[in-house]
Amino acid sequence: MRPRVLLLARTTGYQTRSFGAAAEAVGVDLVFATDRCDRLDDPWRDEAIPVRFHEEEGSLAAILEVLAARPPAGVLFVGDRPAVLAARAAAAFGLAGNSPVAAAASCNKLLLLVALETAGLPRPWFRSVEVDTDPATIAATLSYPCVVKPLALSGSQGVMRADGPDSFVAAFDRLRALLTSPQLRAERQLANGIILVEGFIAGNEFAIEGVMHRGRFQTLAIFDKPEPLDGPFFEETIYVTPSSLSGEVQTRVSAAVASAASAIGLWHGPVHAECRVNTGGVFVLEVAARPIGGLCARALRFVKPGSLDTEQSLEALLLRHALGEDVGTYRREKLASGVMMIPIPRGGVFRGCQA
Repeated sequence: MRPRVLLLARTTGYQTRSFGAAAEAVGVDLVFATDRCDRLDDPWRDEAIPVRFHEEEGSLAAILEVLAARPPAGVLFVGDRPAVLAARAAAAFGLAGNSPVAAAASCNKLLLLVALETAGLPRPWFRSVEVDTDPATIAATLSYPCVVKPLALSGSQGVMRADGPDSFVAAFDRLRALLTSPQLRAERQLANGIILVEGFIAGNEFAIEGVMHRGRFQTLAIFDKPEPLDGPFFEETIYVTPSSLSGEVQTRVSAAVASAASAIGLWHGPVHAECRVNTGGVFVLEVAARPIGGLCARALRFVKPGSLDTEQSLEALLLRHALGEDVGTYRREKLASGVMMIPIPRGGVFRGCQA
Protein backbone atom coordinates (compact mmCIF):
# COMPACT_ATOMS: atom_id res chain seq x y z
CA MET A 1 0.00 0.00 0.00
CA ARG A 2 1.42 3.38 -1.02
CA PRO A 3 2.11 5.91 1.74
CA ARG A 4 -0.21 8.88 2.04
CA VAL A 5 0.71 12.54 2.44
CA LEU A 6 -1.82 15.10 3.61
CA LEU A 7 -1.55 18.31 1.55
CA LEU A 8 -3.32 21.44 2.80
CA ALA A 9 -3.91 24.15 0.21
CA ARG A 10 -6.25 26.81 -1.12
CA THR A 11 -8.67 25.69 -3.81
CA THR A 12 -7.42 28.58 -5.97
CA GLY A 13 -3.77 27.49 -5.81
CA TYR A 14 -2.39 25.80 -8.91
CA GLN A 15 0.74 24.49 -7.20
CA THR A 16 -1.28 21.47 -6.11
CA ARG A 17 -1.14 20.16 -9.68
CA SER A 18 2.66 20.03 -9.48
CA PHE A 19 2.40 18.04 -6.26
CA GLY A 20 -0.04 15.68 -7.93
CA ALA A 21 2.44 14.91 -10.70
CA ALA A 22 5.29 14.55 -8.20
CA ALA A 23 3.24 12.16 -6.07
CA GLU A 24 2.83 9.80 -8.99
CA ALA A 25 6.58 9.92 -9.66
CA VAL A 26 7.46 9.22 -6.03
CA GLY A 27 4.72 6.63 -5.47
CA VAL A 28 2.68 8.57 -2.94
CA ASP A 29 -1.06 9.03 -2.54
CA LEU A 30 -2.09 12.61 -1.82
CA VAL A 31 -5.01 13.49 0.42
CA PHE A 32 -6.12 17.09 0.01
CA ALA A 33 -7.59 19.37 2.66
CA THR A 34 -8.74 22.63 1.09
CA ASP A 35 -11.01 25.57 1.78
CA ARG A 36 -13.55 24.29 -0.75
CA CYS A 37 -17.28 24.65 -0.31
CA ASP A 38 -18.59 22.02 2.09
CA ARG A 39 -22.17 22.37 0.82
CA LEU A 40 -21.42 20.91 -2.61
CA ASP A 41 -20.50 17.31 -3.39
CA ASP A 42 -16.79 17.40 -4.31
CA PRO A 43 -16.98 20.44 -6.64
CA TRP A 44 -13.27 20.24 -7.58
CA ARG A 45 -13.30 16.47 -8.14
CA ASP A 46 -10.29 15.98 -5.89
CA GLU A 47 -12.04 14.31 -2.92
CA ALA A 48 -10.59 17.03 -0.69
CA ILE A 49 -11.51 17.33 2.97
CA PRO A 50 -13.32 20.69 3.32
CA VAL A 51 -11.68 22.91 5.95
CA ARG A 52 -11.72 26.54 7.09
CA PHE A 53 -8.28 27.83 7.98
CA HIS A 54 -9.74 30.36 10.43
CA GLU A 55 -11.70 27.59 12.19
CA GLU A 56 -8.83 25.41 13.34
CA GLU A 57 -10.64 23.25 15.90
CA GLY A 58 -13.44 22.17 13.59
CA SER A 59 -11.10 21.75 10.62
CA LEU A 60 -8.67 19.61 12.61
CA ALA A 61 -11.54 17.46 13.82
CA ALA A 62 -12.71 16.96 10.22
CA ILE A 63 -9.22 15.89 9.13
CA LEU A 64 -8.83 13.46 12.03
CA GLU A 65 -12.24 11.94 11.39
CA VAL A 66 -11.59 11.28 7.69
CA LEU A 67 -8.06 9.96 8.16
CA ALA A 68 -8.52 8.04 11.41
CA ALA A 69 -8.62 4.63 9.72
CA ARG A 70 -5.56 5.27 7.61
CA PRO A 71 -3.43 8.15 8.94
CA PRO A 72 -0.98 9.98 6.65
CA ALA A 73 2.75 9.34 6.79
CA GLY A 74 3.52 13.03 6.21
CA VAL A 75 1.96 16.49 6.11
CA LEU A 76 2.70 19.35 3.70
CA PHE A 77 1.01 22.62 2.80
CA VAL A 78 1.32 25.32 0.14
CA GLY A 79 0.74 29.01 0.71
CA ASP A 80 0.85 30.74 4.09
CA ARG A 81 -2.75 30.43 5.25
CA PRO A 82 -2.76 26.67 6.04
CA ALA A 83 0.46 26.87 8.11
CA VAL A 84 -0.99 26.59 11.62
CA LEU A 85 -3.62 24.00 10.76
CA ALA A 86 -0.96 21.88 9.03
CA ALA A 87 1.27 22.10 12.11
CA ARG A 88 -1.59 21.01 14.35
CA ALA A 89 -2.46 18.13 12.02
CA ALA A 90 1.15 16.89 11.98
CA ALA A 91 1.27 16.98 15.78
CA ALA A 92 -2.07 15.15 16.05
CA PHE A 93 -0.76 12.33 13.85
CA GLY A 94 2.58 12.20 15.69
CA LEU A 95 4.56 13.34 12.63
CA ALA A 96 7.65 15.52 12.36
CA GLY A 97 6.80 19.16 11.74
CA ASN A 98 6.81 22.65 13.16
CA SER A 99 5.00 23.74 16.29
CA PRO A 100 1.82 25.80 15.74
CA VAL A 101 3.56 28.77 17.40
CA ALA A 102 6.49 28.59 14.98
CA ALA A 103 4.14 28.11 12.05
CA ALA A 104 2.22 31.25 13.04
CA ALA A 105 5.45 33.26 13.33
CA SER A 106 6.57 32.11 9.89
CA CYS A 107 3.63 33.85 8.19
CA ASN A 108 3.56 37.00 10.31
CA LYS A 109 6.21 39.62 9.54
CA LEU A 110 5.87 41.32 12.92
CA LEU A 111 6.40 38.09 14.86
CA LEU A 112 9.47 37.41 12.71
CA LEU A 113 10.99 40.81 13.52
CA VAL A 114 10.31 40.36 17.23
CA ALA A 115 12.03 36.96 17.11
CA LEU A 116 15.03 38.40 15.24
CA GLU A 117 15.29 41.22 17.80
CA THR A 118 15.09 38.78 20.71
CA ALA A 119 17.81 36.60 19.16
CA GLY A 120 20.07 39.60 18.51
CA LEU A 121 20.03 39.07 14.74
CA PRO A 122 20.25 41.86 12.12
CA ARG A 123 16.91 43.52 11.41
CA PRO A 124 15.54 46.97 10.61
CA TRP A 125 13.85 49.23 13.14
CA PHE A 126 10.13 48.56 13.20
CA ARG A 127 6.83 49.47 14.75
CA SER A 128 3.30 48.14 14.36
CA VAL A 129 0.32 50.43 13.81
CA GLU A 130 -3.39 49.65 13.91
CA VAL A 131 -4.98 49.86 10.49
CA ASP A 132 -7.50 52.55 11.54
CA THR A 133 -4.74 54.91 12.79
CA ASP A 134 -4.50 58.35 11.19
CA PRO A 135 -1.09 58.11 9.45
CA ALA A 136 -0.60 61.88 9.62
CA THR A 137 -0.27 61.63 13.42
CA ILE A 138 2.84 59.45 13.20
CA ALA A 139 4.40 60.46 9.88
CA ALA A 140 6.63 63.12 11.48
CA THR A 141 7.95 60.65 14.09
CA LEU A 142 9.45 58.20 11.57
CA SER A 143 12.88 57.91 9.98
CA TYR A 144 12.99 57.80 6.18
CA PRO A 145 13.14 55.97 3.88
CA CYS A 146 10.87 53.41 5.46
CA VAL A 147 8.67 50.58 4.24
CA VAL A 148 4.95 50.06 4.87
CA LYS A 149 3.79 46.46 4.64
CA PRO A 150 1.02 44.06 5.70
CA LEU A 151 1.77 41.37 8.26
CA ALA A 152 0.46 38.36 6.38
CA LEU A 153 0.23 38.91 2.61
CA SER A 154 2.87 37.29 0.39
CA GLY A 155 4.48 38.00 -2.98
CA SER A 156 5.30 41.62 -1.98
CA GLN A 157 1.60 42.46 -2.12
CA GLY A 158 0.94 45.73 -0.34
CA VAL A 159 4.63 46.49 0.33
CA MET A 160 5.54 50.14 -0.40
CA ARG A 161 8.45 52.48 0.26
CA ALA A 162 7.95 55.96 1.69
CA ASP A 163 10.65 58.65 1.41
CA GLY A 164 8.92 61.29 3.50
CA PRO A 165 5.77 62.12 5.48
CA ASP A 166 3.59 62.76 2.41
CA SER A 167 4.50 59.50 0.67
CA PHE A 168 4.09 57.64 3.97
CA VAL A 169 0.52 58.90 4.39
CA ALA A 170 -0.27 57.96 0.79
CA ALA A 171 1.22 54.48 1.17
CA PHE A 172 -0.52 53.88 4.50
CA ASP A 173 -3.90 54.91 3.08
CA ARG A 174 -3.38 52.69 0.04
CA LEU A 175 -2.49 49.66 2.18
CA ARG A 176 -5.40 50.31 4.54
CA ALA A 177 -7.79 50.27 1.57
CA LEU A 178 -6.37 46.88 0.55
CA LEU A 179 -6.54 45.35 4.03
CA THR A 180 -10.10 46.53 4.63
CA SER A 181 -11.37 45.43 1.21
CA PRO A 182 -14.24 42.89 1.19
CA GLN A 183 -11.95 40.27 -0.34
CA LEU A 184 -9.45 40.39 2.52
CA ARG A 185 -12.09 40.85 5.21
CA ALA A 186 -13.48 37.51 4.09
CA GLU A 187 -10.12 35.95 5.05
CA ARG A 188 -10.87 36.65 8.73
CA GLN A 189 -7.24 37.21 9.61
CA LEU A 190 -6.55 39.28 12.71
CA ALA A 191 -3.17 40.17 11.18
CA ASN A 192 -4.95 42.31 8.59
CA GLY A 193 -5.86 44.75 11.35
CA ILE A 194 -2.21 45.76 11.80
CA ILE A 195 0.19 47.60 9.47
CA LEU A 196 3.95 47.17 9.87
CA VAL A 197 6.36 50.07 9.39
CA GLU A 198 10.07 49.31 9.23
CA GLY A 199 13.32 50.87 8.08
CA PHE A 200 14.26 50.41 4.44
CA ILE A 201 17.20 48.04 3.96
CA ALA A 202 19.31 48.86 0.92
CA GLY A 203 21.16 46.19 -1.01
CA ASN A 204 20.65 43.31 -3.42
CA GLU A 205 17.80 40.92 -2.69
CA PHE A 206 17.91 37.13 -2.80
CA ALA A 207 15.48 34.26 -2.32
CA ILE A 208 16.52 31.05 -0.57
CA GLU A 209 14.86 27.67 -0.86
CA GLY A 210 15.65 25.01 1.71
CA VAL A 211 14.36 22.61 4.34
CA MET A 212 14.64 22.27 8.07
CA HIS A 213 15.48 18.66 8.85
CA ARG A 214 14.87 17.98 12.53
CA GLY A 215 16.28 21.34 13.53
CA ARG A 216 19.06 21.57 10.91
CA PHE A 217 18.71 23.94 7.94
CA GLN A 218 19.73 22.67 4.50
CA THR A 219 19.98 25.06 1.55
CA LEU A 220 18.55 23.75 -1.72
CA ALA A 221 18.94 26.84 -3.92
CA ILE A 222 19.71 30.55 -3.79
CA PHE A 223 18.01 32.80 -6.36
CA ASP A 224 19.43 36.15 -7.44
CA LYS A 225 16.95 38.96 -8.08
CA PRO A 226 18.94 40.90 -10.68
CA GLU A 227 16.50 43.80 -11.09
CA PRO A 228 16.80 46.54 -8.43
CA LEU A 229 14.04 46.40 -5.82
CA ASP A 230 14.23 49.90 -4.36
CA GLY A 231 10.56 50.88 -4.50
CA PRO A 232 8.22 52.61 -4.29
CA PHE A 233 6.71 49.18 -5.03
CA PHE A 234 8.49 45.84 -4.80
CA GLU A 235 6.82 43.76 -7.50
CA GLU A 236 8.56 40.42 -8.03
CA THR A 237 10.06 40.02 -11.50
CA ILE A 238 13.08 37.81 -12.22
CA TYR A 239 14.65 34.97 -10.20
CA VAL A 240 17.87 33.36 -11.46
CA THR A 241 19.85 30.43 -10.04
CA PRO A 242 22.62 29.49 -9.37
CA SER A 243 23.48 32.68 -7.56
CA SER A 244 26.31 34.95 -8.70
CA LEU A 245 27.30 35.50 -5.06
CA SER A 246 30.71 34.23 -4.01
CA GLY A 247 30.85 30.97 -2.11
CA GLU A 248 31.72 32.83 1.07
CA VAL A 249 28.72 35.16 0.84
CA GLN A 250 26.39 32.25 -0.04
CA THR A 251 27.56 30.54 3.13
CA ARG A 252 26.75 33.68 5.12
CA VAL A 253 23.31 33.92 3.52
CA SER A 254 22.53 30.29 4.37
CA ALA A 255 23.76 30.79 7.94
CA ALA A 256 21.59 33.91 8.35
CA VAL A 257 18.48 32.07 7.14
CA ALA A 258 19.29 29.12 9.41
CA SER A 259 19.59 31.46 12.41
CA ALA A 260 16.33 33.25 11.55
CA ALA A 261 14.47 29.96 11.08
CA SER A 262 15.74 28.74 14.43
CA ALA A 263 14.83 32.06 16.07
CA ILE A 264 11.14 31.59 15.23
CA GLY A 265 11.28 27.91 16.18
CA LEU A 266 11.05 26.15 12.81
CA TRP A 267 12.11 22.52 13.16
CA HIS A 268 11.05 20.35 10.24
CA GLY A 269 9.73 21.10 6.77
CA PRO A 270 10.24 23.38 3.75
CA VAL A 271 11.56 26.93 4.11
CA HIS A 272 11.31 29.84 1.69
CA ALA A 273 13.24 32.93 2.75
CA GLU A 274 14.00 36.39 1.39
CA CYS A 275 16.99 38.50 2.40
CA ARG A 276 19.02 41.56 1.48
CA VAL A 277 22.80 41.71 1.48
CA ASN A 278 24.82 44.89 1.94
CA THR A 279 28.02 46.03 3.64
CA GLY A 280 26.26 45.75 7.00
CA GLY A 281 25.60 42.04 6.60
CA VAL A 282 22.73 39.75 5.68
CA PHE A 283 19.25 40.98 6.65
CA VAL A 284 16.53 38.33 6.57
CA LEU A 285 13.22 39.84 5.47
CA GLU A 286 11.04 36.74 5.45
CA VAL A 287 11.19 33.13 6.62
CA ALA A 288 8.13 31.17 5.54
CA ALA A 289 7.57 27.53 6.49
CA ARG A 290 6.44 26.63 2.97
CA PRO A 291 7.92 26.08 -0.49
CA ILE A 292 8.31 28.84 -3.07
CA GLY A 293 4.92 29.81 -4.44
CA GLY A 294 3.12 29.46 -7.72
CA LEU A 295 4.92 27.77 -10.60
CA CYS A 296 8.36 29.14 -9.65
CA ALA A 297 9.40 25.71 -8.37
CA ARG A 298 9.54 24.51 -11.97
CA ALA A 299 12.91 26.26 -12.21
CA LEU A 300 14.36 23.74 -9.74
CA ARG A 301 15.51 20.19 -10.48
CA PHE A 302 17.62 18.03 -8.18
CA VAL A 303 19.86 15.00 -8.57
CA LYS A 304 21.42 12.65 -6.08
CA PRO A 305 25.17 12.29 -6.72
CA GLY A 306 26.09 8.70 -7.54
CA SER A 307 22.46 7.70 -8.07
CA LEU A 308 20.85 6.54 -11.30
CA ASP A 309 17.56 8.20 -10.35
CA THR A 310 16.15 10.76 -12.74
CA GLU A 311 16.00 14.44 -11.84
CA GLN A 312 13.63 15.25 -9.01
CA SER A 313 11.30 18.24 -8.89
CA LEU A 314 11.16 20.36 -5.75
CA GLU A 315 7.72 18.92 -5.01
CA ALA A 316 9.07 15.36 -5.28
CA LEU A 317 11.92 16.27 -2.95
CA LEU A 318 9.50 17.73 -0.40
CA LEU A 319 7.28 14.66 -0.56
CA ARG A 320 10.29 12.47 0.17
CA HIS A 321 11.22 14.77 3.04
CA ALA A 322 7.68 14.66 4.43
CA LEU A 323 8.00 10.87 4.52
CA GLY A 324 11.16 11.16 6.64
CA GLU A 325 13.95 11.06 4.05
CA ASP A 326 16.96 13.31 4.63
CA VAL A 327 17.19 15.17 1.31
CA GLY A 328 20.46 16.89 2.18
CA THR A 329 22.31 14.57 -0.22
CA TYR A 330 20.45 15.98 -3.23
CA ARG A 331 22.00 18.78 -5.29
CA ARG A 332 20.46 21.22 -7.74
CA GLU A 333 21.13 20.45 -11.41
CA LYS A 334 24.20 22.18 -12.88
CA LEU A 335 22.33 24.08 -15.61
CA ALA A 336 21.23 27.62 -14.83
CA SER A 337 17.52 28.37 -14.71
CA GLY A 338 15.23 31.24 -13.93
CA VAL A 339 11.71 32.54 -13.53
CA MET A 340 10.08 35.73 -14.77
CA MET A 341 6.90 36.91 -13.12
CA ILE A 342 4.97 39.18 -15.50
CA PRO A 343 4.39 42.63 -14.00
CA ILE A 344 0.75 43.73 -13.72
CA PRO A 345 0.51 47.41 -14.73
CA ARG A 346 -3.23 47.75 -14.01
CA GLY A 347 -6.38 45.83 -13.24
CA GLY A 348 -8.21 44.01 -16.01
CA VAL A 349 -8.59 40.70 -17.81
CA PHE A 350 -5.53 39.07 -19.42
CA ARG A 351 -6.32 38.21 -23.04
CA GLY A 352 -2.88 37.20 -24.35
CA CYS A 353 0.59 38.43 -25.12
CA GLN A 354 2.66 39.03 -28.23
CA ALA A 355 6.35 38.15 -28.58
